[in-house]
Amino acid sequence: MSVIQEYKCPCCGGAIAFDSTAQKMKCPYCDSEFEMEVLKAYDEELNRTQEETTQWDTQAGSQWGEGETSGLGTYSCKSCGGEIVGDETTAATSCPYCGNPVVFMGQFSGDLKPDFVIPFKLDKKAAKEGLLKHYKGKPLLPKAFKDQNHIDEIKGIYVPFWLFDADADAHIRYKATRLRHWSDSNYSYTETSYFSVVRGGNVSFERVPVDGSSKMPDDLMESIEPYNFSEAVDFQTAYLAGYLADKYDVDAQESIDRANARIRRSVEESFRSTIHGYTAVVPEASFINLANGKAKYALYPVWLLNTSWQGKNYLFAMNGQTGKFVGDLPMDKGLFGKWFAAIAGGVSILTFLITLLFWFL
Repeated sequence: MSVIQEYKCPCCGGAIAFDSTAQKMKCPYCDSEFEMEVLKAYDEELNRTQEETTQWDTQAGSQWGEGETSGLGTYSCKSCGGEIVGDETTAATSCPYCGNPVVFMGQFSGDLKPDFVIPFKLDKKAAKEGLLKHYKGKPLLPKAFKDQNHIDEIKGIYVPFWLFDADADAHIRYKATRLRHWSDSNYSYTETSYFSVVRGGNVSFERVPVDGSSKMPDDLMESIEPYNFSEAVDFQTAYLAGYLADKYDVDAQESIDRANARIRRSVEESFRSTIHGYTAVVPEASFINLANGKAKYALYPVWLLNTSWQGKNYLFAMNGQTGKFVGDLPMDKGLFGKWFAAIAGGVSILTFLITLLFWFL
């Protein structure tokens, strides 16, 4: 029995065959030609398959010691379901996520004790200044929103994070193209060259953060990163005095998928940054195996401001260690209409678009 080896064209995917005139493998669909050795190596790369594996030890946190939670109470929001922890001095307060009143539920108990905490480095005054700075340079921000915001409702809250360590063994294949243009007196030409680019190696990750609160928007928390973990200390309840702490409702095991996605994205971006000299580079296949995965439980400091305006809720966050501030802002539709009318009156469209871009940034 004979076996016929069939090759696919790397350019268009069509079946190719040996061309006796060119003495090369040739695609009848796009006329691309290939040396046999090159095509064989490419086919071997295509057939290289690996089963991705992940190994995670999610035994993060520890059990609370006797008497450690005696000064802590839990508070529950009947509106959004948020549950927070406060010390015995916490009086009536509002939910840091939706702004509605919270109800005291009783003595705190259960859940895991954090391994680490990064104490607040910036106070409420710095958070207010961060919000005001966030307003600046926003010409389409409604004046009423800026004037009527209750910035005194900024709250300091410790947000639960799972910190993942892992070693990644990665192999990624990219499809790259390079264009060459020229012309003569009759025609203009474009030559497209195709390349298979392979990158592989090992990358180690430490403390990849994934927030353990379903109520905290993931994009908001990722936007105020990074935190400087060198300032983290072993957890003690004394650090909670005067602040709130969110109780995690997404455990380490449930957070693995997000950790895997962040690690995968980082590996792909890191490998992609080493590829130069091509017009376009597109990933075709990737195999990323994770080993020695471990997780730790930490509390990170965040200043939160929840405010509503014209029936819509706006949540702002500031990194309580570095001061990085993020949050969406409303747009004054009346001012937007005036800007648009100004364009019709002769203002440069490019200037308008640049202003609009700065607004969204």
